[in-house]
Amino acid sequence: MKKPKLVYTSFIRSTPKKTWDAISKPEFTRQYWGGMTNVSDWKKGSKWEHHNPESEVWITGKVVESIPEKRLVLTWADPDELKDKSRVTFEIEPMEDMVCLTVTHDQFKEGSKMAGKVAWGWPRVLSSLKTFLETGKGLNIFCKG
Repeated sequence: MKKPKLVYTSFIRSTPKKTWDAISKPEFTRQYWGGMTNVSDWKKGSKWEHHNPESEVWITGKVVESIPEKRLVLTWADPDELKDKSRVTFEIEPMEDMVCLTVTHDQFKEGSKMAGKVAWGWPRVLSSLKTFLETGKGLNIFCKG
């Protein structure tokens, strides 16, 4: 079985600072990520956690690389299945009055359950992030089709 490499590119009318803050500050993530928050000091080697609105940890990992406003690399795992670890890379590139945000989720383990979950989730979260940065209001990422 081939290990997936998921790559998403968005062009967002925003600045690198606002985009970085939207990814890294809980007061912003909760506005476009269905009430979820990302919590860390965002320093290389630090722990990071993704909390649901009740403050339960849904995803956990370590900060592998952190260059504010440019690049953030994280390990990513369900706290109940830590062996099913993968990696997420956020790359922020300025382009005139916008940024190009590329999110790559890779290094999945063979037979990873997480790969299917995030393949559904990333398009919704990143669309909501773009909408939030451009309009001030995120999308309902948990809406039913």
